[in-house]
Amino acid sequence: MVDNRAKNRLGRGLAALIGDIDPTQEPKTAEPNIKADLVAPIELVRANPNNPRRLFLDAELEDLANSISEHGIVQPVLVRTITNDDLAGVKYEIIAGERRWRAAQKAGLHEIPILVREVDDRQALEIAIIENVQRTDLNPVEEAMGYQQLMNEYDYTQNELAQIIGKSRSHVANTLRLLKLPDEVCQMVASGELSAGHARTLVTSDDPLGLAKRIIKDGLSVRQAESLSQNKRILTGGNKESEKTGIGKSTDILALESRLSDVLGLDVSVSFRKNGAGDVKVQYRNLEQLDEICRRLER
Repeated sequence: MVDNRAKNRLGRGLAALIGDIDPTQEPKTAEPNIKADLVAPIELVRANPNNPRRLFLDAELEDLANSISEHGIVQPVLVRTITNDDLAGVKYEIIAGERRWRAAQKAGLHEIPILVREVDDRQALEIAIIENVQRTDLNPVEEAMGYQQLMNEYDYTQNELAQIIGKSRSHVANTLRLLKLPDEVCQMVASGELSAGHARTLVTSDDPLGLAKRIIKDGLSVRQAESLSQNKRILTGGNKESEKTGIGKSTDILALESRLSDVLGLDVSVSFRKNGAGDVKVQYRNLEQLDEICRRLER
């Protein structure tokens, strides 16, 4: 179960979390577990291995490094204290601001301003995702992987995630669907060759990679891509074949599963037999999620 205090704190947004810090003013400590901002040697700070952002473009880092050389780092890097670390001398781990830290190294800085916040692994991951999502720094695949990590490691539901990050449940569900695509297609989305909207039309396709290449080559719109994906399934006999063999699922069944998953915030699987009967399976990861399913059914 998600701690309500954490929800309320995170719901106030990034500015409330780390403060709008003016380096000319005295340090502020808005909350008990936030220490005053400091200036730390850059070698005492390390990147967070669980940072949801994985892609840092050299051109963007170079631009930021030039800005830092001219104006310095305007906003401190948010960090937490490391204890018993294997890397000798490292004292802080970045929660938010890795791009600034990387650019500062490019700019040749020996020290960076930091804001220390004592949080656990879950809170650090939450803040990192919120910070990146609010700044639109994550590509859609990185965003989906961050959501999936919170769900896998801390038993979040899609509903709980939506509340914490300030997005709709359907946004969370649609973003997570991208992880069903082949790695090659995910790479296209991460690099910006393919938009998230285009990619979502390929989730139920029999040949998502082939269609992705066609979309990029012909510059198709999302609506054209959706139509192409549906027509491809019809031309290859996808619907009829899946009903006969049971190997695949029809577009209608996949759409139904997606709709039910969006409503419940949980993974839903629908199977059917030739006589019209079938099964609906709802997957839950803990007793709290099972209780929520029972409450909804009772209503």
